[in-house]
Amino acid sequence: MNESRVNPSPSPDDLDRRLILLLQANARESTATLARKLGVARTTVVARLARLEASGRIVGYTARLGGDEAGRSVQAFVGITVSPKAGREVVKRLAELPELRQLSSVSGEFDYMALLRADTTARLDALLDEIGEIDGVLRTNSSVVLALRVDRQT
Repeated sequence: MNESRVNPSPSPDDLDRRLILLLQANARESTATLARKLGVARTTVVARLARLEASGRIVGYTARLGGDEAGRSVQAFVGITVSPKAGREVVKRLAELPELRQLSSVSGEFDYMALLRADTTARLDALLDEIGEIDGVLRTNSSVVLALRVDRQT
């Protein structure tokens, strides 16, 4: 038996991260809906949840009161410049990133402005690398949010 498969708490991969992000957005989501959103079988979601719970990565499910989520994560605005005619494919690829909270086409220096929210600065760094590697992305410029001063979003 391969020892790496016996390890009860392997480091989370991309599927685990996307599953956790979906649960953070709605912990009451059914496993069937999670599977559809992730593009995997329902049994895969059930097995992943069991492993994440057994390893202590997920320790419970709760109702969130208030909007303090931004204080437990790192947010960044990312200006993205794309090559001509690449916009549609770039948007499609960006939409696959679970940490993408908002994407707007804008006038001015950039073609798009993205709002990202990541668990850690290391994950944000990896996301910025992923975005820079998308075919058609010519340049990015990121600004990390230090403090949220006014938030009128519902």
